[in-house]
Amino acid sequence: MPAILSARPHPRPRPRPRVRPGLHVLALTAVTAVTLATVTGCGGTAGARDRPSPPPATTAAKNAPGSPAAPTPTAEALPRELPGLGPRTLADVPGNAGQVVVVTGAGKDSPRSDAVLYARTPAGWRAGDTWAAHNALRGWTDHHRAGDLHSPIGVFGLTDAGGLLKNPGSKLPYDRSGAFTIGGTGFEGEPLAGSFDYVVAINYNRQPGRTPLDWTRPLGGSRGGGIWFHVDHGGPTHGCVSLSEAHMKELLRTLDPARHPVVVMGDAASLAR
Repeated sequence: MPAILSARPHPRPRPRPRVRPGLHVLALTAVTAVTLATVTGCGGTAGARDRPSPPPATTAAKNAPGSPAAPTPTAEALPRELPGLGPRTLADVPGNAGQVVVVTGAGKDSPRSDAVLYARTPAGWRAGDTWAAHNALRGWTDHHRAGDLHSPIGVFGLTDAGGLLKNPGSKLPYDRSGAFTIGGTGFEGEPLAGSFDYVVAINYNRQPGRTPLDWTRPLGGSRGGGIWFHVDHGGPTHGCVSLSEAHMKELLRTLDPARHPVVVMGDAASLAR
């Protein structure tokens, strides 16, 4: 007898889905585009879509054996000596001076200059902002005389202040007085009114510890005096150094008699001696 075979029918093959030519390419492109947009984002680099972005490094990972050491923060490098000053000038700066205003003229005969307030720190001298300033019409001199229209070169103490307006917060002794009123016009026709609203006396040929209005002249009247920081009127001075009103207020609020402030002033070449 012939063998009897199993009557279990063979499964019928399922029909394969019909795919339109090029459809699988479009689908892959769409997936790739989504992945690229998600991974790279802003600042992405080429090839980023091929690997996920690594998680942020942990402290343990940073300190793992063989891993590169993280850069150690370094303190800001500050100059040990006041910039722009030569040995002769530096020798005149008192050792206890903790605040120094350096006024540097644009030239020996120029009425324009810049002022920077430096503060002494354990790491060195920290500079404040640079302030535009005016000095005397004819520039600078080592031997100031009354009426010569030069500003004196040198290192001078800053101990006393005053002005026509009320004290804006000065730590220096402040003399408010109507005697600080001034009128008339400057060398370029600019009005002088308000120039003495705020004043810091520069201790050239004057007695420290007195109002800027004091007329004591230890070197004699022929050597001039009344050299101040005062509010800028937009032109050269007779011998003073002028700053904007805002910078005068800042100077008054910052200078501290406990830090023995001084001014170092002159043209750049003279200060570099």
